[in-house]
Amino acid sequence: MSAGAAAAVEEFAPAKVNLYLHVVGKRPDGYHLLDSLVVFAGIGDSLVIEPADDLSLRIDGPTAGGLAAEPDNIVLKAARRLAESAGVSPRAAITLTKRLPVAAGIGGGSADGAAALRGLCTLWGFAPGDAELERLGLALGADLPVCLRGRPTQMSGIGEVLTAAPALPPVWLVLANPRVAVSTPAVFRARQGGFSAPAPLAEAPADAAALARALTTRGNDLATAAVAVAPVVGEVLSALDGQPDCLLARMSGSGATCFGLFATATAAASAAESLTAAHPAWWIAAAPLVSRR
Repeated sequence: MSAGAAAAVEEFAPAKVNLYLHVVGKRPDGYHLLDSLVVFAGIGDSLVIEPADDLSLRIDGPTAGGLAAEPDNIVLKAARRLAESAGVSPRAAITLTKRLPVAAGIGGGSADGAAALRGLCTLWGFAPGDAELERLGLALGADLPVCLRGRPTQMSGIGEVLTAAPALPPVWLVLANPRVAVSTPAVFRARQGGFSAPAPLAEAPADAAALARALTTRGNDLATAAVAVAPVVGEVLSALDGQPDCLLARMSGSGATCFGLFATATAAASAAESLTAAHPAWWIAAAPLVSRR
């Protein structure tokens, strides 16, 4: 560890939300090519990373139970891969506080891995360039590179082609998950039909309503398959769409988390409260869209 390395590092791992997701093709190796506008919400997991004599991971928080049976968390994989690249021993005591549901389509694992990479770079005094860190991240998962950026981004390829999104207006999201884990491979297997055209956002929407209008001409190409795999996803979408002031209801990623788009914090908080009362077993949270990290 270098002389200037920090004694302890804290990193936030925000929820990743696909405002739209088009499947635009498939590579010969089986990986699907995507086109998506990815944003991040002001709710997520958090990591505290401290110096130690070896590498360890402790997981706590309200959704920690979802990782209880996982033999090798992505945080540990990220630590070992980064240590190898940096030429150091993987030594750190990491505490991961889980607030996001697991296998939920909002990049919880990828966000955790990205936060681990950022935090460990600080702890170990390692300063790779953005491209090198994103290359390391991509080897761990397709969503890692965009989660390393943590800001609105147009994502294409299998997740490795990233360009800055146009400026987005203040927007609030209500995230809802029925606490049903949905397998991404199962959703892709269930997907039928051809491919969509890429549709990157070309202009900055003036306000939340304009953003919602722009998104209505785009969709989530995995939603129908996700509903077939887990019919409760359709219930979540209907519940969000039925909320007053909801500008748009959409599924994120491969599910099962869905989101409603709202213009104000008050409208989002009211919808979250109403949904929680009607569906107390679901995971529900209102949070702002985070424009910059």
